Amino acid sequence: MSIENKRREILLSKEAIENRVSELGAELTKAYENKQLLVISLLKGSFIFTADLVRKIDLPVRIEFMTTSSYDHGEETTGKLKVVQDINVDLEAYDVLVVDDITDSALTMTGVIDILSQRNPKSIKSCVLLDKPSRRKTTYQPDYVGFEIPDKFIVGYGLNYGDYFRNIDHVFAFVD
Repeated sequence: MSIENKRREILLSKEAIENRVSELGAELTKAYENKQLLVISLLKGSFIFTADLVRKIDLPVRIEFMTTSSYDHGEETTGKLKVVQDINVDLEAYDVLVVDDITDSALTMTGVIDILSQRNPKSIKSCVLLDKPSRRKTTYQPDYVGFEIPDKFIVGYGLNYGDYFRNIDHVFAFVD
């Protein structure tokens, strides 16, 4: 059976995601009022979440993109962070918000924050759509979280399986 024919279990509906992203946008608007906000979106997985999120932040926002990789094409992290495309911005004038699709092992986020912290931003925090704490390999906790989810391999709303399914407007898991 090919993966396209497997049954899908919807974990987060389009409406649930839209509502939570609006709530996060309002929270971030308050948190970054009177600050110079730089959002760094970790590609590829967070591009949809970032686009929706920044439209809900009612402040001037600078947006940059950083491409990292730790998964190759599989379902498990390799445990090694690779910066494929870095940003070229002097961070000292900014309060930085790193946006990612999911934190599970937290190795990607801790690695990115370590790299960016060395560039002396005014502050640095993280915002993730999904948090899977049962998979944590560090003590790191994201600052802003959309949803906490169970230990399932999930797809949709930017998250991929073999570079496909990112365009799905909800989050689901394949079921055997």
